[in-house]
Amino acid sequence: MNKRLDTMKKILALFLFFGFSMVGLAQDSYNLSSESKLTIDGTSTAHSWTVSANKMEGNLMQQNESLIAINFKVAVADIISERGAAMDKKMHAALKKEEHPKVSFVFEQLKNTSTLFGALTIAGMTKNVEITAEIASEGNTMNIKGGKKIVLQDFGIEPPSAMFGQIVVGDEVNIKFDLVFKKG
Repeated sequence: MNKRLDTMKKILALFLFFGFSMVGLAQDSYNLSSESKLTIDGTSTAHSWTVSANKMEGNLMQQNESLIAINFKVAVADIISERGAAMDKKMHAALKKEEHPKVSFVFEQLKNTSTLFGALTIAGMTKNVEITAEIASEGNTMNIKGGKKIVLQDFGIEPPSAMFGQIVVGDEVNIKFDLVFKKG
């Protein structure tokens, strides 16, 4: 009887150990909310310009309050300018929309409390980048806000031009984002 009680205690201790281990490894999953915003600011020989992403998709995983995954995508077709269809057509062509319909960022690690390191893919070319961001958590929401300047030619993008080359887009653009992830 005593031996049976010892065996039952060992089994119970094992269940408790594995149960607490699983709680310690709990992961929280978040999905990108429609409240999120992404803009790209640039210049040309004629004027400054801004384009915005109308739709985005993404998710975030957190384990023990540490980021372990962020996947973010935006369809090139959903990046729209305030200047109309002619600019959109040139921008979509420069971003190689037909061959590479999405721009994406895949998180690899948090270098410090405010630097995301990961793979940014634009126009089919992937580069490892560091992005300075503010990361905040409140209740069931994670917010990541920041920006990154990129050089178009680093991603194999020829800056678009118009008016027979009289207007040329500057080679550097500034990507700004305010991503809102909701637990779910």
